Amino acid sequence: MTAVLADPRPADLRPGVRRLGLGKPLPLAGGLGVLVLLAVWSAGSAAGWIDPRVLTAPWTVVTTGADLIANGSLPEHLGVSLTRAALGLVTGVAAGLVLALISGLSRVGDALLDGPIQVKRAIPNLALIPLLILWFGIGEEMKVVTIALGVFVPIYLHTHNGLRSIDSRYVELAETLRLTRGQFVARVVLPGALPGFLLGLRFAVTGSLLALVVVEQVNGTAGIGYMMELARAYGQTEVIILGLVVYGALGWGADALVRLLQRRALTWRRTLEG
Repeated sequence: MTAVLADPRPADLRPGVRRLGLGKPLPLAGGLGVLVLLAVWSAGSAAGWIDPRVLTAPWTVVTTGADLIANGSLPEHLGVSLTRAALGLVTGVAAGLVLALISGLSRVGDALLDGPIQVKRAIPNLALIPLLILWFGIGEEMKVVTIALGVFVPIYLHTHNGLRSIDSRYVELAETLRLTRGQFVARVVLPGALPGFLLGLRFAVTGSLLALVVVEQVNGTAGIGYMMELARAYGQTEVIILGLVVYGALGWGADALVRLLQRRALTWRRTLEG
């Protein structure tokens, strides 16, 4: 009987994996796609294939952005948007983490909390805005709460899943070492749930920006969304495109920071797997 030996080569260098196009991504692959899109946009605008009333040329957007920065309008609106997003993100992350710990570490907590949160998961935030306006008015409190509601669900779901997916061998080891409940939570539960929490944080960052776009166009008086809504009223396509670029840059930058945090925080996991 012939023994079957495992292929010692890394997964991304094995023939089957390479043939399927899997493995490690190309360096700067995401940036390359953006550059190609920008090149197509620029070529289409220069050749006159794209109507500027539909999609403003990129150089016009850059000029508009420079003008708004010079007169202080863009930094002011950006500061308001970042403050709203940060407050909603912090509030939502804290709420989602606390609820996930209660539900994940207690059967009673799980029975009481998981069902209502799953129901909330099925209700779009946009559907809750009329009710939130009745409860909190149309000021900043309503906007922050709406963003927090878009954040806490992914934090809860992924952290809760991380808590429930901890390897039973670690639990048995903790029992063998006679760890107290506090030591068990600190040394086993929280590190084991960290990958799930960080994955949820990536979704939460995106959720905070999606909610931000919505709330800033609901009777807002400042913010990137308000700037775009005002531009729509005056037919300023270049300002609307600029706002979309700013939202996209915020989302991409925030996601990159969370991915960097993942790589740094989960170094121990790669060491164990390697």
